[in-house]
Amino acid sequence: MKVRLGRAVALLLGCLSGTVALAHPGHVEGGGFAEGLMHPWTGADHLLAMLAVGMLAAWVGGAARWRLPLAFLSMMAAGSLLALPGLGSGLIEAGVALSLVVIGALLAHGRGLPQQALLLLVGFFALFHGAAHGAELPHGAAFSQYFGGFILSTAALHALGLVLGQGASARLGRFREGSARAIGWAVAVVGVALLVV
Repeated sequence: MKVRLGRAVALLLGCLSGTVALAHPGHVEGGGFAEGLMHPWTGADHLLAMLAVGMLAAWVGGAARWRLPLAFLSMMAAGSLLALPGLGSGLIEAGVALSLVVIGALLAHGRGLPQQALLLLVGFFALFHGAAHGAELPHGAAFSQYFGGFILSTAALHALGLVLGQGASARLGRFREGSARAIGWAVAVVGVALLVV
């Protein structure tokens, strides 16, 4: 079981390594609904963070299954609406990368924290993801369409993470804690890599 899990994590990281730097300012063209819908799927930073939030929600259980994704979505929306004109793209990218480190660590070891602490941490780092989405909107583009697209995709990624987390809980049994740690630390390692690149 441990060997297969290690291979799965390595395969996931290998598949995502080619898209690590794509979810940053400058690669969105047009700025409509389709671009907003595709954006969270085109960069490992956003993709992994959103899947990890869904998995964390599944593994914490109870009301966290909807509260953690909702906290991320609402704070991400706030971050994109604030526009953050004085916030440089370097700080936004660092915040997104650091979100992977923190959310990965929470997935690995933080499920015993009070739910309010999890909500605050997840919500805080969602602001950076929202700011990144907002910064990538071309001048004069239809913000409402782009906004609708990336909110819908983010919700879908949270739902996918939730399903994966619940499936892992049902199938892994006593191996669940080890798999949560492995996946969480793999996500955190990607965040560290983004911080040092």
